[in-house]
Amino acid sequence: MTPAPAQSVADALRWRYATKKFDPSKKIPADTWGVLEEALVLSPSSMGLQPWKFVVVQEASMRTRLSAVSFGQRQPLDCSHFVVLAGRRGLDGTDVDRHVARTAEVRGVAKESLKAFAEMLHGNTGKGRDAGILDFWMAHQVYIALGGFITAAAILGVDTCPMEGIETAKYDEILGLSALGYGTLCGCAAGYRSSEDRHASHPKVRFKAADVIVRA
Repeated sequence: MTPAPAQSVADALRWRYATKKFDPSKKIPADTWGVLEEALVLSPSSMGLQPWKFVVVQEASMRTRLSAVSFGQRQPLDCSHFVVLAGRRGLDGTDVDRHVARTAEVRGVAKESLKAFAEMLHGNTGKGRDAGILDFWMAHQVYIALGGFITAAAILGVDTCPMEGIETAKYDEILGLSALGYGTLCGCAAGYRSSEDRHASHPKVRFKAADVIVRA
């Protein structure tokens, strides 16, 4: 792997902002979108459990319905690709066993050789379940994926807007997520900014680097 130039990454992160107005005439090229989709799939998660579903909504009528339950925000309508990020609810032993089986398949080892790994997964998720924090814990993993997606998009010159100002229960109903055992956490619009978006020229407001605490 050839590392990206440090200055190029910094410039991309300074360039990105939560895009309020997308240009609906501009679409993300297929090869670029393929990389962004892979960025979601390759996201890290606690114990590798990947407790998520990423729904890419392209159908115009469905986007219209989602916009209506996003307090009328137009990003779902005008962006090139609209992604809904959902987290697994009630993660159980079946999910753990599926992950162990997939690990054995990808690494070319016998499932039995992963017994200690499987016991660790069952034990830790069981503790989270008993403490009543499992869904909360798994939801955090989805936001790691969101951050990676936004960063990858910026490096590729693609604009994004993460959205929590949505009616998640209605998203679940529209997309049929509850029946699958998942619940909407947020959405993310991706595409290209409109020349009419005045927010694009606003200076980025951040605390100074002195707020990064280094313990030498």
